[in-house]
Amino acid sequence: MPKEKTVLKIGFIGLGIMGMPMVHNFLGANTNVTVWGRTPAKMDPAVEAGATLAASPKELAKAVDIVFTCVFDADAVEEVIFAENGLIEGANSDMLMVDCSSIHPERARDLAARLKAANSMHFVDCPVSGGRFGARDGTLVLMAGGGDADIERLRPVVTPISQRLTHMGPVGCGQATKLVNQSIIAAEVAVMAEQFAFADTYGVQVSKIPEALAGGWADSTVLQDHAKRMIKAEYWQTAPGNMLKDMNATCDMGQQTGSPMPVTSTVTELYRFLGAQGNGDKGQIGLMYLYKQDALD
Repeated sequence: MPKEKTVLKIGFIGLGIMGMPMVHNFLGANTNVTVWGRTPAKMDPAVEAGATLAASPKELAKAVDIVFTCVFDADAVEEVIFAENGLIEGANSDMLMVDCSSIHPERARDLAARLKAANSMHFVDCPVSGGRFGARDGTLVLMAGGGDADIERLRPVVTPISQRLTHMGPVGCGQATKLVNQSIIAAEVAVMAEQFAFADTYGVQVSKIPEALAGGWADSTVLQDHAKRMIKAEYWQTAPGNMLKDMNATCDMGQQTGSPMPVTSTVTELYRFLGAQGNGDKGQIGLMYLYKQDALD
């Protein structure tokens, strides 16, 4: 008789703006998914779509082969692993942990080292880019740090949620690449905000700028998506300080590696100023709020 095919079981912790649609895409591909969250009711959409709800991270770890996390920061990642009834209490040395959160690269390396010392779970840092629409459409780009075998084990698993996974180096390098991604976006948002304000003051129909620049060298996804929302003042509410967290981490890595970051430092100060005004929840495009607090026509 042919050997029965083993069904891969994954767990997911962090079903927020990004995590929930990622889980739905896994379920849509007939993946066996177990989820956990501090507020069980918030897991209802996933459970109704076919996921199993675990009572704790420990119980989730006992039930799965690979666990994904997509939470706010490194402290949250550490808590779901090492707190009472955390993942480490239910994990085994064959389990793979894939952290899709955006955290400091050095914290990722520290977590991986602690797991290795405990002979519990292989660790891959695998932040994502593509925003809520990429999460919804299963077209995220994944930048991963980890061992070769762990990355190759992960690669076929993430097909339902991504268009591409790139191995960037050892643990921590995925997060370092995400900081590059965030800093490029932030710098582009910053210059667009100041230039849109100037153009509006001069009488330019700013709402037509994305169309006017489409196909030229200044065109980009950021221009066609973020700029249009900036012009309309369509701010998506996010966790306060989310972007600043990443920018601070980038500046810290600049100090640790002796890498000059004059542009990134300046943009970081703009996000810090935005937060000091109580507007840190306006997300990546929030810098527009520093210049114009209404729509630009």
